Amino acid sequence: MSNTIKSLFSAALLSMLISIPANAALPMAVEGQPLPSLAPMIERVQESLVSISVQARVQARRDPFDDPFFRRFFDQRRTTRNREIFATGVVVDALQGLILSNEHSVRGASTIKITLNDGRVVEGEVIGADATTDIALIKVNVVGLTAITLGDSSALRVGDFVVSIGDPLGEQNTIITGIVSGLARQNSLQAHEHFIQSDAAIGPGVLVDLNGDLVGLNIAKSAQTASSTRIGFSTPINLALRVKGQLVKYGTPQRGFLAVQVQDLTPDLASAFDIQQRGGAVVTSVIQGSSAEQAGLMVGDVILEAGTQSINRSNDLRSVIGQQFAGDELAMVVVRQGTRLSLQPVLESSSLASKKGTMIHHQLEGATLKEIDTRQVSTNIEEGVLVSVVKKGSVAWNHGVRANDIIVSANRKSVRDLDSFRQAISGQDVLMLNIVRGNGALFLLLQ
Repeated sequence: MSNTIKSLFSAALLSMLISIPANAALPMAVEGQPLPSLAPMIERVQESLVSISVQARVQARRDPFDDPFFRRFFDQRRTTRNREIFATGVVVDALQGLILSNEHSVRGASTIKITLNDGRVVEGEVIGADATTDIALIKVNVVGLTAITLGDSSALRVGDFVVSIGDPLGEQNTIITGIVSGLARQNSLQAHEHFIQSDAAIGPGVLVDLNGDLVGLNIAKSAQTASSTRIGFSTPINLALRVKGQLVKYGTPQRGFLAVQVQDLTPDLASAFDIQQRGGAVVTSVIQGSSAEQAGLMVGDVILEAGTQSINRSNDLRSVIGQQFAGDELAMVVVRQGTRLSLQPVLESSSLASKKGTMIHHQLEGATLKEIDTRQVSTNIEEGVLVSVVKKGSVAWNHGVRANDIIVSANRKSVRDLDSFRQAISGQDVLMLNIVRGNGALFLLLQ
């Protein structure tokens, strides 16, 4: 029996177990051939898995009136409580003691206990985390770890068998088999296409192929289709390793940005530029001395392609860039005075642009933003984004944004920091900001 047939038969057999009565005994062999089993592979993988117990302070369910606006009239405070969270981690570097797990599992952690496969319990330290990919990197200072074999998530195909292994209750790993139903697509404009989709990854844990190679890290979210089938999502291991490299080096991913301002190519602009193109992003400004200028981008260029994606609107370009990291080259096709050109700007670090509102959203041009720091700001607001400076007469100023405003939500999504602010407004033309100003609060509509 070939290895492929054995693998298919094994996966089919495992899926049938749910319908076999508990007192039914499986035969040890069929026609003299022993039945294939995933047990050896699973035992090998579990040598690299760890159980994570996190003591975290989380916010209790909010009161309907627990809003900056209502706090003007009622002396309300957000309550927090301790909660124990269980998660699964996987050793990816035995020598350095590096473990990958989920960002949402370690958020707000005060202590982290790691139970190794051999029963040892050690303390873990969060090196860094990324909410966008739901990746956290944890370090332990122990010897004798076993790293999992890393696979290649780009080699996955729809229909490939995969196995999900996780420990959501902190007691025993749960194992689920399934197939890949959707692949991650580089530079995709659809958020769900950034992840591997399968009916195996319906909870946190690791996703491995039938060889036991790590191909993905499951995230907690899953979707139910019209046929009641549960579809889970996993961060591809190739992307997770890129994030890991960023976390080791910086503690947080340094996502890329292109130092230009763009707007949609409208029919009127297309006529003014005398081009037939009916879609694209027009470059309206290029920051002097930036990598964009060095790559040859100029005001008036119409960007038609970025990476593997066609650019029909300015938000398409922002979405593609938001998935890249600092130092990545982004192949672009632009039209300049009727001539198509190929350019390859190197993306700069988002941290260099994080203070400039115009680099976060064109509606905030002229505003300087930064992380809130309660030691420097006289306020009881612990989370949000502070507007430190607004240039008079700028776009942000004309929208009513003022210095010392604290943005606590955007488009009805809570804002904790600059990263969560970017995520809340990504792809949105109109911004609705909930702002705390002095002892009061207000909503600003930026359009």
